[in-house]
Amino acid sequence: MSDTTPPELPDTAGAGPLSYAIFQLARTHRAHAAAMLRAMNLHPGQELLLMQLFDRDGRTQAELLELVGLDHSTVSKSLRRMQEAGLLTREPAAHDRRVMVVHLTDAGRALRQPIADMWRTLERASVRDLTPDQVREFTACAHIIEKSVRDHDRQPPAA
Repeated sequence: MSDTTPPELPDTAGAGPLSYAIFQLARTHRAHAAAMLRAMNLHPGQELLLMQLFDRDGRTQAELLELVGLDHSTVSKSLRRMQEAGLLTREPAAHDRRVMVVHLTDAGRALRQPIADMWRTLERASVRDLTPDQVREFTACAHIIEKSVRDHDRQPPAA
């Protein structure tokens, strides 16, 4: 079993040990994923857009924004880079020229298996020292925390 001693908490994070642990986990996980994505000439977040297009090609840019939960400028920049790299095309929708429809190219479709393999490898590294029950519990807790933070962000500010 690997070392599970948590890093020493800075004093200012003492009131938020869970939040600090989430931050440390997300930073480490993202860095590991980013290294694997670089090997495919992708930037973090681009694989999320591609995965949505693998499931259903021809989504609108607005749909992709909603599905991946990234801000408009990040998605626009990512899609532009991916178009320049030959992974996808963007064209105005027939019903509304202001709506951009995103389609995979053959090069984009060819990344389906490498991205699936990357996620499988990342998952194996992530759960290596966990039991199946711990994975289920952690996943459930992560979804609860995500919803709680998302719902908190939607609340009107206190007067």
